[in-house]
Amino acid sequence: MKVLDLTQTVSGRTMVYPGTEPAELTPANTLERDGFRETRLRLYSHTGTHMDAPAHMLPDAPYLDELDAAQFCGKGYVLDCAPLGAGGRVTAEMLRAVPELRTVDFLLLHTGWDAFWGTPDYFGAFPVLTVEAAQVLAKLGLKGVAVDAMSVDPMDSTEFPVHHVLFEHGILSIENLCNLSEVCGQTVWFAALPLKFQQSDGAPVRAICITDD
Repeated sequence: MKVLDLTQTVSGRTMVYPGTEPAELTPANTLERDGFRETRLRLYSHTGTHMDAPAHMLPDAPYLDELDAAQFCGKGYVLDCAPLGAGGRVTAEMLRAVPELRTVDFLLLHTGWDAFWGTPDYFGAFPVLTVEAAQVLAKLGLKGVAVDAMSVDPMDSTEFPVHHVLFEHGILSIENLCNLSEVCGQTVWFAALPLKFQQSDGAPVRAICITDD
């Protein structure tokens, strides 16, 4: 069994969506002064590797803390989208050609964009789902869609149509994963457990996958 960490580390330099304030990690207690260490965290709910709840964009939709913990784990299939390149689109036809999607709980999109983490290129034209592809996923009853990029919609999107299709069908969005290149084309056991706080429209997660290697 191999456990692969798919999570970006949160720091004061962690990349955030344009317009979002960066995270602040401040020593609150120190060994020298207090005999123990404690850190004050100040960060937005969609910082780093994180999960979006349907309540992120829809009225009267569930928050993460209202969902059963079983919603955050299950079998996932890792689809290699990196060959599509900048501006690429994952189409409905592409998804219909993947039989594994009928037997899993999560679709993990490997765009390869985690290679640009920490650089301006990370905000570029990473491959994304088309709206029609999102509608195909909606019919499969997935628990979530995850991606190693900033969003499931293009960076220049203002209407966020893919988010809306997913959320309207109770499908979670997990963003800013990393290391998916190691499991491309595989079915894995996937878990992304969000920090549980009241009315969590989104939350940082520790995302992992487990393989039989």
